[in-house]
Amino acid sequence: MTRFRTLCMALTGTAALFALTAAPAHAAPGDVTTSCSSVLTPSGFVDVSWGYSSSCGTQSFSPNIKQIKQLTGLPVGTVVQACNSTYQPFGWVQTASYYSGSCVSSSVPSFNNNAWTLKRVS
Repeated sequence: MTRFRTLCMALTGTAALFALTAAPAHAAPGDVTTSCSSVLTPSGFVDVSWGYSSSCGTQSFSPNIKQIKQLTGLPVGTVVQACNSTYQPFGWVQTASYYSGSCVSSSVPSFNNNAWTLKRVS
């Protein structure tokens, strides 16, 4: 019985980790999904928030999880707030830079600008 329980817990943990690390397959424009910080932000997405989750397998409380937003397909003129931990996609320009507590992506944060306002121009 103990082996069965251990196996079930291991499979559940693996499934949860996979769900957090898998890239969003068919995200609609503007959709926000969550992934572990070790997963690269896909093309056409930007980071919009950072946090901590034990599901991403770390022993410290450093930011290890991020929410990412799909920008591909949003209409020209759309304005979004994004963390500067990724580059803005092609067709988007930075219109402002500022500090945001939700964009702290390091265990040694500073109060330097870490977020952008982005606008779709093409």
